[in-house]
Amino acid sequence: MADTPQDRRPTVVADGVDVVYRVNGTGAGRGTATAALNRMLRRKETEKASGVRRVHAVRNVSFVAYRGEAIGLIGTNGSGKSTLLKAVAGLLPVENGNIYTDGQPSLLGVNAALMADLTGERNVMLGGLAMGMSREEVKARYQDIVDFSGINEKGDFITLPMRTYSSGMAARLRFSIAAAKDHDVLLVDEALATGDRSFQKRSEARIRELRKHAGTVFLVSHNNKSIRDTCDRVLWLERGELRMDGPTDEVLREYEKFTGAR
Repeated sequence: MADTPQDRRPTVVADGVDVVYRVNGTGAGRGTATAALNRMLRRKETEKASGVRRVHAVRNVSFVAYRGEAIGLIGTNGSGKSTLLKAVAGLLPVENGNIYTDGQPSLLGVNAALMADLTGERNVMLGGLAMGMSREEVKARYQDIVDFSGINEKGDFITLPMRTYSSGMAARLRFSIAAAKDHDVLLVDEALATGDRSFQKRSEARIRELRKHAGTVFLVSHNNKSIRDTCDRVLWLERGELRMDGPTDEVLREYEKFTGAR
């Protein structure tokens, strides 16, 4: 019998989260040290006068994620999906509310930050170390990472500098490095849209394994099939607000009605 959410340990709790971007306009005094200090000390009073525009990217979002879940984040362009993911990872501050995590969230492509002038081989080592693996663990998993990425299928690309890779090859290598380690919370932004169907299937299978052995996986994607194949729950964001949270088929059915009517 499957565990109910009450039987499982929460991994992420978002409680009334707002994320606000501040975009500088052309107000007077912008660019001087004095003006910058004044904005820091009296931000709310000076924002309007200095031409700072507030963009409310996420509005009052609340949810609880549990260990063993794979959760899809869907929504039309600009709905706040990637912003929410970065806030959960701790890369963006919240304006209001709180985000609590059990363990360390890992945002794919950030923890495994790759360097263009180094070879793929060196990047596998550095990316693995950046994600908390020991040197011995990276060496033990090195060949599996390269094989999983598939970047050597048409040549010895792993020994070439990363700047020679296509964007797709680099994205596949990032995913392969990140997927080599079990995570408390893994945050994946559009990685499964990269590569051919064979790589997508391998990626989806690996996410299912991560759910069994570790914590929670969040997947942002515009590919509804990947969401259906990978996730058992979906959060639907629209204009920064959580419009629906529920079982995958139920939420996608409503989302597809909404986008079909646009």
